[in-house]
Amino acid sequence: MIHTLTMNPAVDMTIRSGGLRPGEVNRTRDSVYDYNGKGVNVARVLRHLGEETAALGFFGGFSGRFIVDSLRDEGIPVYPIPVEDTTRVNIFLNDGSQEYKLVGEGARVPPDAQAQLLALLEELPELQYLTINGSLPPGIGEDFYDSILEVCRRRGVQVILDISARRLPRLLGFSPLLIKPNDEEVREIWGMTIAGERDAVEVLDLLHGQGARNVLLTLGEKGLYFSDGDGIWYCDAPRVELVSSACAGDACLAAFLSRWLAGAGLEEALKLASATGGDVAGSAGIGSLSRVTGYLPGLTVKTVRPGKDKSI
Repeated sequence: MIHTLTMNPAVDMTIRSGGLRPGEVNRTRDSVYDYNGKGVNVARVLRHLGEETAALGFFGGFSGRFIVDSLRDEGIPVYPIPVEDTTRVNIFLNDGSQEYKLVGEGARVPPDAQAQLLALLEELPELQYLTINGSLPPGIGEDFYDSILEVCRRRGVQVILDISARRLPRLLGFSPLLIKPNDEEVREIWGMTIAGERDAVEVLDLLHGQGARNVLLTLGEKGLYFSDGDGIWYCDAPRVELVSSACAGDACLAAFLSRWLAGAGLEEALKLASATGGDVAGSAGIGSLSRVTGYLPGLTVKTVRPGKDKSI
C-alpha cells in the first residue's frame, strides 16, 4: 500500500474571469473548490487508478474537516492529526490569458502534533511505501524531515520525496527510492537551469551522485525524464489548454507510481504519468481525468541513455 503524507494541506479555489481591472467589480465564472495538498492529490489519483492508498497529514478547522470528509467519501482511509489553526485556502485565478497563484502559508503545527505523527509512523501497519509531498507549515523546521526518514529507515519503508526544501540534497543521503523535482525546484535548490537535454542529464547524474536511487524530473509542457542511475528516458507532454497547473505534478507522480511500483513497463508508466499530468493541467483541480486515454497514443518515449531496463 502507498501512504501519502501532506503536512501542509489546502483547499484550492480555482477561479476564471474575463480579465482583471483595478477599482472595478470583476465578475468571475467557473469557481471550483477542491480539497488539496500534494500528498492528498497523489492519494486521490492513486485511488482513481485502482491502487490501495491512505492519507496522513495535519488538518484543522472547517477546511481541514472538508478535506478529511471528502477523502473518506472517495473511499480513501485518512489518519488525520488535528491542529488548532485552520487549514489554508489557496486561490488560483485565471484571467483568460494569465494564471495568478495566491498560496497561503498554512496552519501552524505545534511540537505535540509533530510527535503524534512520528508515533503514528512507528506503529502504522502496512506501511510499505510513503510519499512525502509539498511544503512545510509554520511551526515545523526542515530537520523534521530527518526525523521522519529515520523512522522509515528503521522500519524498512521505501520513501518517495516530492518536496521543495533546501534540505533536499542532504536528505538524499537517506537514499530515497524516488524523488520528483521539477525544473523550478532544480533552479532554486541546486542553482541549475535546464535549457535542454544536456542540462537534464547533468542534473539527473548529480542527484544520483548525492544519493537518489531513482529520479522523475518533470518539466511541465516540455515533458519529463526518468533515470534509475544507469539509463535515462524521456517522454514528451500532450498539448493542452492550461487551466491550472496546481495539481498536475502530483497527478503525474501518482500515475507513474501506480504502474512503476506494480512492475509495469517503464514506457507505460512514463506515458501514463505524462498524460495524467497534462489532463490535470487542463482542468480546475484534479478534474475528471477523462482525457487521459485520449492523450496516450500521441506520446512518445525515447531512450536518452541506454540502461538495464528492457521495457523500452
